[in-house]
Amino acid sequence: MAKYRKLGRTSDQRKALIRSQVTALLYHGKIVTTEAKAKEIRKVAEGLIALAVKERDNFEEVTVTAKVARKDKDGKRVKEVVDGKKVTVYDEVEKKIKKDLPSRLHARRQMLKVLYPVKEVPKEAAGRKKNTKQVDLPDKLFTEIAPKYADRNGGYTRIVKIGQRKGDGALEVLLELV
Repeated sequence: MAKYRKLGRTSDQRKALIRSQVTALLYHGKIVTTEAKAKEIRKVAEGLIALAVKERDNFEEVTVTAKVARKDKDGKRVKEVVDGKKVTVYDEVEKKIKKDLPSRLHARRQMLKVLYPVKEVPKEAAGRKKNTKQVDLPDKLFTEIAPKYADRNGGYTRIVKIGQRKGDGALEVLLELV
């Protein structure tokens, strides 16, 4: 008896499917899929959430000084002429950043092995490549999802049966974060 469902796919296709579904579940909070896929996705997603819950407070805050380009009222960089060349003007700013401790860094890298990169496109500028931004899903796991489940021992997802799919009669379910 296998310890996992093969889902009628080769191993690389199956891994890609599970990775994409887990990424979608953690980004959107819920997905609609078949029951067999949902049970496989649940295993991976709950493991990632448990990892995030375990390592959520494992960081230190560090103050660093960074050079930031000075900008005018339109949001464009301010330039000065130095020795006949236009040079951008920079200001030094102190920032507080979260520095992961080694175990949290390892957890972040384990998550990145599973999760695909996600780009967020704003609604008002849809179709514009310039306005898209990369979403840091491991950071979302640590800051938004993990604190929600801090006092919970497992059972982070819920499977709700919807009914049979019209095309092939497969049982569809809603997989959501509790």
